[in-house]
Amino acid sequence: MDKFRAMQTFTAIADAGSLTAAARVLDSSLPAVVRTLAAYETALGVRLFNRTTRRISLTEEGKAHLESCRQVLDSVAESEAALSAGSHQPAGHLTITAPVQFGQMHVAPSVARFVAQQPQVRCSLVLLDRVVNLLEEGMDVGIRIGKLDDSSLVAQPLGRTRRVVVATPAYLKRHGTPKHPRDLLAHNCIRMIAGPPSWGLFQENGRSYRLPVRGNLEFNHVAPAVQACAAGAGFGMFFSYQVAPYLADKSLKVVLERFEAPARPISIVYPHARLLPARTRAFIEWVKQDITAFRGPEQK
Repeated sequence: MDKFRAMQTFTAIADAGSLTAAARVLDSSLPAVVRTLAAYETALGVRLFNRTTRRISLTEEGKAHLESCRQVLDSVAESEAALSAGSHQPAGHLTITAPVQFGQMHVAPSVARFVAQQPQVRCSLVLLDRVVNLLEEGMDVGIRIGKLDDSSLVAQPLGRTRRVVVATPAYLKRHGTPKHPRDLLAHNCIRMIAGPPSWGLFQENGRSYRLPVRGNLEFNHVAPAVQACAAGAGFGMFFSYQVAPYLADKSLKVVLERFEAPARPISIVYPHARLLPARTRAFIEWVKQDITAFRGPEQK
């Protein structure tokens, strides 16, 4: 049997979610797809899919084998592209992870521009507000905000972002502008449900500290918290990139700047490797040039 064709068929079924859809993707007939899958499962000695009259789903063996098939197919695609182009033309599948809001605001548009320039690369963007283990979770590159502790990763800087305290000009006019972080204790402060019960870190005279602020609004996502702050609900503490559009149109104003902690790095990270695939190298260089909003003096 043609094992390469069998891998293509298996991967197409997994991606398309059905045998019929896979047949359309492969420009093949449904019986041919069924025969190829059956022959491949027989050759491997395992069942790759659980099949009923209504649905098809990967078995545990199928899930494990799928990533290996992707790597083989991506390597072949990249090799063929390199031969046809006379150079290492990026091709294959690239998986990227980033924080949710930063990813929505900056990484997703950058990825879309990248694939427009590199049509032989297929990108998957996974947005998660937690530190992702790239190796264990099968990610090629990640965008990180903050200090990097994992020495097994290579990091290249994209810029910096600050933690800022903001409120609307109308709120400040009505309730007064705080001169010191402790003044926030007398104000309504918007908080995150999953975050610490205090705000920080503020810095003063060489020391860092938090404040047990209070308020009548809590959110589990940043975007609605920012919107509430921009609607005049109280003070908010956010990363500067999260409120950048509101600062630009002056609907929010930064306060207590001299008490801010140092800006945090924004980095693109990837596992140590002597030979990165062309698609990974191309994306890293692309992002370093494309995401430029965090390098100016306003980021301190």
